Amino acid sequence: MPTNTKAIFEKKNVLITGGAGFIGSFLCDDLIEKNKIICIDNFISGNEANIDHLLQNPNFRFIKHDINQPIDLESLPELEEFRIKFQGIQEIYHLACPTSPKDFEKTRIETVLANSVGTRNILDLAVKYKAKFLLASSSVVYGQYDPQNPYFKEDYLGMVDQLSPRACYDEGKRFAETLTRTYGQAYNLDTKIARIFRTYGPRMKLKIGQMLPDFVSSALAGEDLVIFGDDDFSTSLCHVSDIVQGLTKMMKSGENGPINLGGDLEYKIVDVAKKIIAMTGSKSKIVFKKPLLFMTPLGLPDITLAKERLTWFPVVLLETVFKEQLTILKLISLF
Repeated sequence: MPTNTKAIFEKKNVLITGGAGFIGSFLCDDLIEKNKIICIDNFISGNEANIDHLLQNPNFRFIKHDINQPIDLESLPELEEFRIKFQGIQEIYHLACPTSPKDFEKTRIETVLANSVGTRNILDLAVKYKAKFLLASSSVVYGQYDPQNPYFKEDYLGMVDQLSPRACYDEGKRFAETLTRTYGQAYNLDTKIARIFRTYGPRMKLKIGQMLPDFVSSALAGEDLVIFGDDDFSTSLCHVSDIVQGLTKMMKSGENGPINLGGDLEYKIVDVAKKIIAMTGSKSKIVFKKPLLFMTPLGLPDITLAKERLTWFPVVLLETVFKEQLTILKLISLF
């Protein structure tokens, strides 16, 4: 059994759980050129369309699997060419967890298990192959947004109700961090924790309550732009490409974290909606609806550590992305 993290062959074997999801699929895109990618997903919140363009790539293998069940990678015939028995796995990015706001209450069991049993199963693979392991944790570990103290540093212990309706995700992510750190200490593994704040970009599903993906398409269709909250709803926003760069930089670094990854500017959602209406020349109206359980105001990241330790900070501007999305949707409407 391989007992080191060095690749025997030309390219490393990299395992990405949740690899067909929003962030995970972009991570696959980023790493595929220099690595062999094993993408695991069960499509609870991921989408096969996100990885269709990779399926013919000889360095990419997709495994449909629920991480809440153990998996023996060496027994899978589709992974024979990756020679896992000899090469092992060098890096694991663990992103798998349901994230659909509108389906949150339907997937509570899958969510709490993904953050506990699923994380344990993937950590057991890291132990087996002595692989570097990066947990994609979340800003929810800090608890609710506080207007008096909106920025969270990594040393803030947070305040999360472990019995709340959201606890399967919020407390689940805290427990996943505990598992990750404990495994690292007990098995002398290189484990890393990245706390990801609110992220946006292409491949976000429409009509699942994420708001931002729906704004441009709704404005072009003349439909209401729905904000699940009031006109004070504010948030940080970071483009998915910036988040991916943060994750890969952290994996290459000697840092274990936790380290915040996110945009450090605060945006009022209603202002974003108004700007999109103005950009599109739409007659759409902004309407406010009852907040979704999974889509609540969260704090902002203090990214000092990411800047100092990873030389990372967001570079993609929100307005630039919306202009690009608007152009694409207008082109699509011509066909």
